[in-house]
This record gives sequence, structure tokens and C-alpha cells, in this order.
Amino acid sequence: MSIQKPKLITILGPTASGKSDLAVKLAKEFNGEIISADSRQIYKEMNIGTGKITKKEMKGIKHYLLDIATPKKQITITEFKEKAEKAIKEIYKKNKIPILCGGTGFYIQAITENIIIPRVKPDKNLRKELEKKTIKQLFEQLKKLDPKRSKSIDSKNKRRLIRALEILIKTKKPIPKLKKDSQFNNLYIGIKKENINELINKRVDKMIKQGLKKEVKALFKKYGKTQVLKNTIGYQEFQELNPIDKIKLHTRQFSKRQMTWFKKNPDIRWIKDYNEAKKIVKDFL
Repeated sequence: MSIQKPKLITILGPTASGKSDLAVKLAKEFNGEIISADSRQIYKEMNIGTGKITKKEMKGIKHYLLDIATPKKQITITEFKEKAEKAIKEIYKKNKIPILCGGTGFYIQAITENIIIPRVKPDKNLRKELEKKTIKQLFEQLKKLDPKRSKSIDSKNKRRLIRALEILIKTKKPIPKLKKDSQFNNLYIGIKKENINELINKRVDKMIKQGLKKEVKALFKKYGKTQVLKNTIGYQEFQELNPIDKIKLHTRQFSKRQMTWFKKNPDIRWIKDYNEAKKIVKDFL
């Protein structure tokens, strides 16, 4: 007799699609708690620029893996996976339903597909050297050292490229993207919006009104030009001219890359509204 795996609901989609709102509604309906799968909302004080959910918007639903480090300490995918799995166990102990919610594809995949990532400590000096290179140069270097990994990585994400090269250089081996059997019975719900570019532009305008410029200035003053701040959309652009236009452009480009990643997963159930999602979750549970 096969052992039934614990159920895990994942809410995903591009930035500004309304994932957090949907996750909260489903958590309220089905006695759930939420684990954030966002590689930027894990950092304290990066609130407006990351579109982090507020206490009011949480509507009393407990959220995990928000604000777990300062922008000075870069959290690795391994650390995220360990903390997320610990949170999921905690939720099960309360007899509640864990809901993973976010737009960082690799974070989601690490949990739902049980990907094992090599444990390699960050090397500040090596990262400094790699940081001097362009995205194109980093990608070409990765292609030479590990052609297989270069096919699955987000080729426009400088931070990911640097981390992949760091692992390769330190271990002197190709990155073994090992998958164990998934620990969970997974349900993936994706939100697709036809007017996503319009939603992104509106969201950026709202961030500016909320005081994004002030937040960015305060963070750079407090922490300096850390890797986290320099490599985050909504923060890095304030080093350039026309930051608002650049944030909108970079966010739209990022949204496209997110959708490219998600399209690789045939198990995602794409929905248009809450009622559709509610019915799918009810059948799953």
C-alpha cells in the first residue's frame, strides 16, 4: 500500500498578478498558512520595492519566510529550502494546509520537486571578481563550464549566474541538479493576466507614491551597495537616470522571464479568478 504524501498548494504567477491576495483568500477558506517563495521579500526593510504584503493585507493569516535577513546577508537557495521545509512541517503540526506563494521559479521548484543543491559557502572575493563582468560574459563562462546548467538558468539574472559560477569554480564539478522524489502531493495554481504590463506600470506608480525613493535612499545609506540591493529591480535603477521608466521596463522583462520558467511545468492549473481556484482546491483537498 502506497503512503499518501502530504498535500502542498502552490500559488504562482508573474509579478503584479495578484498571487498574495489569492493565497490569503484561499488560506482563509481552507484553514491554511502561507510560505513566501519570493527571493526578495525574505529581506527586512525591502518593503515597497518588493511589493511585500502588509499586516493589513494578511488578514490575520500567518506568513512565513518574510523578513528573515537584512540586505547585507545574501540568503542561498539551500538556506531557503531548509527554512521553507521547516515552516511546512510546522503548519502540518497545526493541522493546517501549507500554501507556497511566490514568483521565484527556482525557489518553488526546490521545494515542490525536492531539488538538492550543493552546499557551497559564499566567497566574497570570488563574487567581487565575477561582479565586474557583464551578464553576457557570465553566461558565456557558464556555458563553457557547464553547458547543461546554462540551458536551465535564467540567463538574464546576474545574481543566479554568479551563484552558479561560484558553485562550479569552488567544487570544480558541473552542478548536479539532483532531484529526489517529491515529498508532497503538489497542486500548482497559476494566475495569468492579459493586461499584466498595464498592472505592472500601475504597481510601480503606486510604489513611487508610497515612498519607494525614500526607502531606497535609506537602505543604501544604512547598508551600502550590497549585492542584494544592487541586484534587485526597484532598487538598482535609482543609480541611473529615469529610474521609474527603468523599473517599469525591467519589471516587464522580468515578468516575461517568469512566464517562460512557469511554462516548463505542464502541471500548473492556470486560473482567471478566485472561484475557479476555490473549486480546484476543494477538489484537491
